[in-house]
Amino acid sequence: MNTPRCCSASSSGNARGKLLLLFVSMLIMVSLGRLDVVAQPSAESAAIPDTWRDSCTGHTILRLSCREGNNTSFYFHNNPFIRSLDGSGDVMLYYGSTEQGRQLFAVDLTTRKSTQLTVQSFPMKGEIVARKHREAIYQCGDTVFATNIDTRVGRVLYIFPDTTHGTITTLNADETLLAGTFNTGDAEQAIMKQYPLKSQFFRRIYEAHIPHSLFIIDLHTKILKVIHQENEWTNHVQFSPTDPNVLMYCHEGPWEKVDRIWVVDVRYGTTRLMHKRTMENEIAGHEFWSSDGTTIWFDLQMPKSENFFLAGVSLATGSGIRYRHQRSEWSIHYNAVPGDSVFCGDGADSAHVAHGTDASWIYLFRPEGGSLSSERLVDMKRHRYQLEPNVHFSPDGQWIIFRSNMFGPSNVFAVKR
Repeated sequence: MNTPRCCSASSSGNARGKLLLLFVSMLIMVSLGRLDVVAQPSAESAAIPDTWRDSCTGHTILRLSCREGNNTSFYFHNNPFIRSLDGSGDVMLYYGSTEQGRQLFAVDLTTRKSTQLTVQSFPMKGEIVARKHREAIYQCGDTVFATNIDTRVGRVLYIFPDTTHGTITTLNADETLLAGTFNTGDAEQAIMKQYPLKSQFFRRIYEAHIPHSLFIIDLHTKILKVIHQENEWTNHVQFSPTDPNVLMYCHEGPWEKVDRIWVVDVRYGTTRLMHKRTMENEIAGHEFWSSDGTTIWFDLQMPKSENFFLAGVSLATGSGIRYRHQRSEWSIHYNAVPGDSVFCGDGADSAHVAHGTDASWIYLFRPEGGSLSSERLVDMKRHRYQLEPNVHFSPDGQWIIFRSNMFGPSNVFAVKR
């Protein structure tokens, strides 16, 4: 596999250091942009099957990340797909471990050949695919980069000032704005440093009511603008896939204590709550957009751990829809095909909120009246759910893509519907 190397990173403490590192970064982008390196398969990767049939379900499963190390697909609501340059197929981006650290890769979904897109020496975060500009957007320290998916040539999009430790998470529909959050002071970072496990820091950050700011970055003017501020933990920021002015975000924290799902018009800063809790211990979360931007879907439990629904709310009217399903079918994350006619879920283990005793499956769901009928696609009993599978439908809707550590290292797989 030929893997052209491209860009570097910048993370600095002062303006002079930023300029120096930025200059070095651009030199590396230019000088390394046409070099090739060959990744050889390891004995570890050879032990993982590239194709097999699930003995419990009969469905065919493919390994998409046919390379060594740990490989992880994007978070469930981050769209990782783009058409190939010649239009003959689809490409999916994912993260893979290398000797230089975690890097971005692109896999051709037809040939299953992976190409390394980045060579960054600083830790990377961010899972944004700019389909119009054919770029992967990510962040290293205080610098936001974009790397061309076809040429592997990188460029710097934005450098945060020293006083703003922001994180970008989403790109709007016309690719003119980035959005993300930052918090005031260092209280949140201090909590996470002292209490590194999610079970330790999650409630503490919520109860601290640390001021958070929601911002946008104009990619033409390079101006950062704060559009909303509150003393709540602001998280899960997602632009509408169709309306460049609509941004969804959540109030993070224990789901039974927050009215979680909100949208904001980035032009005016006007906010709107999309689902109001109506009973004690009701929870709603893991929200995601429908592909046409008309509906926000989410996990709804009324009350928590008792009655389970996949719920949707119309952006235009506020009207809702609910599909009931069984405890054993509850999934950490759900996703939908265009048109919302079919859904998928990544299951769970008994330690999760539903406490299902036989829920470790990749599921396909079909609405039938007010309920979901389920089909089991992949037996996940060997999977350790500390790594969330994060299901996606392939662009043609025929495969469900997920990540799993069922063979030891984490890898990206696809199962045929």
